[in-house]
Amino acid sequence: MTQRRIAILGSTGSIGTQALEVIRRNPDHFTAEILTAQNNYELLIQQALEFQPNAVVIGNTKAYKAVSDALSPKDIKVFAGEESLVQITDSTEVDIVLAAIVGFAGLASTMNALKGGKPVALANKETLVVAGNLITKLAREQGVNIYPVDSEHSAIFQCLAGEFQNPVEKIILTASGGPFRGKDRAFLESATPDSALQHPNWKMGQKITIDSASLMNKGLEVIEAHWLFNLKPEQIEVIVHPQSIIHSLVQFRDGCIKAQMGLPDMRLPIQYAFSYPERLQTDFPRFSFLDVPEFTFEQPHPDLVRNLELAYMALAKKGNTACILNAANEAAVEAFLTKKSSFLGMHDILVHCLGHVDFIKEPGIEDYIATDLETRRIAKEFIH
Repeated sequence: MTQRRIAILGSTGSIGTQALEVIRRNPDHFTAEILTAQNNYELLIQQALEFQPNAVVIGNTKAYKAVSDALSPKDIKVFAGEESLVQITDSTEVDIVLAAIVGFAGLASTMNALKGGKPVALANKETLVVAGNLITKLAREQGVNIYPVDSEHSAIFQCLAGEFQNPVEKIILTASGGPFRGKDRAFLESATPDSALQHPNWKMGQKITIDSASLMNKGLEVIEAHWLFNLKPEQIEVIVHPQSIIHSLVQFRDGCIKAQMGLPDMRLPIQYAFSYPERLQTDFPRFSFLDVPEFTFEQPHPDLVRNLELAYMALAKKGNTACILNAANEAAVEAFLTKKSSFLGMHDILVHCLGHVDFIKEPGIEDYIATDLETRRIAKEFIH
């Protein structure tokens, strides 16, 4: 394969830093062409000095001078501001864009990358949750691929390789169960942010780790899977697999099931998205059945499955409902992390917002932006 030039939107986050490790290990195959960050300018500078990208963008304009002063001797272009974070994806020097900006904030840059005819390695599930109809339509119109980076959706994508002509009966998304697997309601009522951030299997950022603990992450993944693989809600099943070795499964119409397996390591789906359709050699640890001789499966936690049900409801109702759910969840997670909401109280924030934000049957991008802002306003009033 020829060397691919990567734009990493959100290079200082969990996915971004692991993507740079993939590039570091494969210098003959990938280069970091563009790096962006919102606030962490010190790490952005370190990354730029190591990887020597063509350009960097710092979203927080107050940090522009510090970044510019540090990188100007290296002939690295420096831009700042939200508009630059979006426009940088137009660069003709980029072969693939990794969308790793967390939350609704990643929508505009992802859309601009697709408009520019750039394939997108999608780590920002909220983009499809909020505006899946617009994103998938745009990708079809531009004739570019969206490569899933979420481990579960990458697993489905890998299971479908060579099977695209065969109808899918259903897919099965696996969940680890998170840090609160097996805990009773009394424990959940008093759960702290510190305890919720202790994921047993995966290394992730704060937002996605809390979502994993609340099962909302799996709900968002259900919506994402609907758009990525053109599936009906009833074709998407969720089951808890605590070992996190089977990353997801596809069942075909003849009853046969394919599973994608491996040790939990986000570098693998990132690398696969960058190198597709090739698989590159790695020196990562290998899975051994003798180390994990038993796989177990169970239903999601009964006190958390309510969040999963909201995602299925949003899919069924359509319109801007999933956008409301996503914005409410982002507000709820922030409230929990800042101890303004209890762990189980996050669900009440979601339900309140879903019941108080106006429904729009056929939203456009401006409707999604307005819905997001209105939901956050209503959530803030409810929390306080």
